[in-house]
Amino acid sequence: MRVARLALRRLAASLPTMLVILVGLFLLLQLAPGDTVDALIAQIGGGDPAMIAELRRFYGLDATVPVQLGRYLWRLVQLDLGHSAIYGKPVASVIVERLPATLLLMASSLALALAAGTALGIVAAQRVNGWPDTLISTLGLIFYATPSFWIGLMGIVVFAIHLGWLPPGGFEEIGSGLTGWARAADIALHLLMPVATLSLVFMAVFLRVMRAAMLEVTTLDFVRTARAKGLRPAAITIRHVLRNALLPVVTLAGLQAGTMLGGSVVVEAVFALPGLGRLAYESVVQRDLNMLLGIVFVSALLVIAVNFLVDLAYARLDPRIGAG
Repeated sequence: MRVARLALRRLAASLPTMLVILVGLFLLLQLAPGDTVDALIAQIGGGDPAMIAELRRFYGLDATVPVQLGRYLWRLVQLDLGHSAIYGKPVASVIVERLPATLLLMASSLALALAAGTALGIVAAQRVNGWPDTLISTLGLIFYATPSFWIGLMGIVVFAIHLGWLPPGGFEEIGSGLTGWARAADIALHLLMPVATLSLVFMAVFLRVMRAAMLEVTTLDFVRTARAKGLRPAAITIRHVLRNALLPVVTLAGLQAGTMLGGSVVVEAVFALPGLGRLAYESVVQRDLNMLLGIVFVSALLVIAVNFLVDLAYARLDPRIGAG
């Protein structure tokens, strides 16, 4: 019951956040030069003023900004993301086509970064100031300071071009006709380098936070009491230290979800993945405002959903959360 009340409060608090994000982005896009009609006219090589005026009327760009914003919010209430002028299809259908690649990339990268960062942080804290701690901390600093696009490009050069072990890009082999587990294995092979590229930077963040949290918790009184009782070091680490040290790491996982979604734009561009990140880049270049607003709406939903799950996990780890 306590967790359910916390979940309802978090969901209620997310609605104003979503509204502020969408309204703010809509107004910012209005300040940018050019619009969808300008991009269409540039693609077809020009047009007469009458045709341009008709296109602006058709896409509702002839109205004032408050009217356009009101129309957009009303469409959102009806779960209508609008029509893409560039792709010639509803925005929702295009996003649904691109969403699986981004979800797989994000979920796999976050899981790998969280698991590897937590494990390495525990090892570094257990061997503090020793050579394992020095080696892990140094590697974490290197991965954190290295741009993800450079890691991806070097991965393509080494593992795809020179060694030929992995495909250089794409989501799956086009025209292979694979189904079932064979197709799943092919997709996993294509996602191996993108997932590793995206997760390395975040793994470095998680291991640093986990190491610091472990060292802080081990100095607390209840850990000293457990040692005084003669408990085994493994039992102290798992039952007492780890559960409390996971709290900041779990919180950071929710905060990093939005950053990881932004980082997927670069990774998807490097590896030519047909996901939301690459679609957002194409929408910005082609001034497809409806598509860009739809991507932001779906991305905000994903980030809110991840943080909602993190809040629930936090409440399970710490019973004091939401106790009131």
